[in-house]
Amino acid sequence: MARHAAHWQPYVESGRMVIFGPVLDSIESWGLGVIEAEDEDEVRALAARDPVVITGTAEIEIGKMLAGFVRPRGAAGATQVGSER
Repeated sequence: MARHAAHWQPYVESGRMVIFGPVLDSIESWGLGVIEAEDEDEVRALAARDPVVITGTAEIEIGKMLAGFVRPRGAAGATQVGSER
């Protein structure tokens, strides 16, 4: 998983990765990544080079988001998680 995260880290740092991380549901855990890309072929090429795909540890499903809305950072009523006092 560390190599998997490292594979996507440049996209997180560049701001192209909108969100990336593990999701825990009542049955299992899985990951979610939303990335800005030129086209689906670019995303498929990135996914094909992911270490978890190469080793057969996991599969990546790709979908297309037609539109989206993101609240501004620090929006009123937002709760900061993991802050230190």
